[in-house]
Amino acid sequence: MNTKPSTFLLSLLLLLRLLAAASGGSLRVFHISIHSKPLSWADGVLQMQAKDEARLQLLSSLVARRSDAPIASGRQVIQSPSYVVRANIGTPAQTLLLALDTSNDATWIPCSGCVGCPGTSVFSSDQSSSFRPLPCQSPQCSQVPNPSCGTSACGFNMTYGSSTVAADLVQDNITLARDSVPAFTFGCITKATGSSVPPQGLLGLGRGSLSLLSQTQSLYQSTFSYCLPSFKSASFSGSLRLGPVAQPKRIKYTPLLRNPRRSSLYYVNLIGIRVGSKVVDIPSSAFAFNTATGSGTIIDSGTTFTRLVAPAYTAVRDEFQRRVGNATVSSLGGFDTCYTVPIVSPTITFMFDAMNVTLPPDNFLIHSTAGSTTCLAMASAPDNVNSVLNVIANMQQQNHRIVFDIPNSRVGVAREPCS
Repeated sequence: MNTKPSTFLLSLLLLLRLLAAASGGSLRVFHISIHSKPLSWADGVLQMQAKDEARLQLLSSLVARRSDAPIASGRQVIQSPSYVVRANIGTPAQTLLLALDTSNDATWIPCSGCVGCPGTSVFSSDQSSSFRPLPCQSPQCSQVPNPSCGTSACGFNMTYGSSTVAADLVQDNITLARDSVPAFTFGCITKATGSSVPPQGLLGLGRGSLSLLSQTQSLYQSTFSYCLPSFKSASFSGSLRLGPVAQPKRIKYTPLLRNPRRSSLYYVNLIGIRVGSKVVDIPSSAFAFNTATGSGTIIDSGTTFTRLVAPAYTAVRDEFQRRVGNATVSSLGGFDTCYTVPIVSPTITFMFDAMNVTLPPDNFLIHSTAGSTTCLAMASAPDNVNSVLNVIANMQQQNHRIVFDIPNSRVGVAREPCS
């Protein structure tokens, strides 16, 4: 005959004891430990400690982890003007250096057999067991520019800078930092013309439906940041930080604006510019946000030097020259404010809604290789469709942590040396 109490009786005894302990609105809590035979005090402590270790492992697994991917200057590693991040694509993984682009949605990568692709490193899709083309009836096919139906995949065509790109829409696994994203949708480039295409592909960090943010929303919660090292830095000392974990706490933010006609772009409200201690006299129309014309100010990782609409740039340049003094001004390429003698430079402050960013000279002065010429590394906006757009470019962002917090519709900037 089994003399051990049944599970039902043990549960009943426990319930009665708890009911008896209840008093008014309070309930007394007891530590319950049931064993087939009593444990010694030491063995009981060891068992509780072992259970604590298991519990802590569980808690650790529930905490979102920091996910950083190293960034390098493309000039130093692949002779490209963009910043690049390592990405492992396919099964088994193939490593490519993708250019970061906050103003582009889709990621696209040169694939084997590409005609006109500028680099020698391409993705060999036939070597990946997880690769698959997307058919024309897939919902993603309606989200690419100029879709077309081929024999096996949805194709699309687009322009990028001075280049044109033809690609097939495909899926494969991609890994950035420590996180693998299965069935990631991207363009597999089959043909390219022009010189603007990044040699090993592009990582789209815009806000569209095919961007990295949209495809990893459950993983990274539409939040990321980066710190861009100096373009002279030869190492992967910068970082792309994905997700809200470990983003800086002490940082100032400015609201993000959204233009439905240019929905990928990160518009912000620039309200003034200070040179030294003087707020430069610039008409408010130079900064005005207008969804119809596309005017306003964006933060962009792909443009190298900041461009300001003509009235703003002229005012900043003239005040900068006045502050520097009587040194002879010359021009060099697209820069019209250059000096061949040492200068004492004023600071330049971008004044955004609720946030000021004061730049040290390294963020707006460029020096010739010999060091004999120094130029103000800004220019007037080009005389084309973007003539109404102010672009805060990557040189002006170097050695700063730029946080894109999409759920809260804001961008933060904090000084962070990473060169």
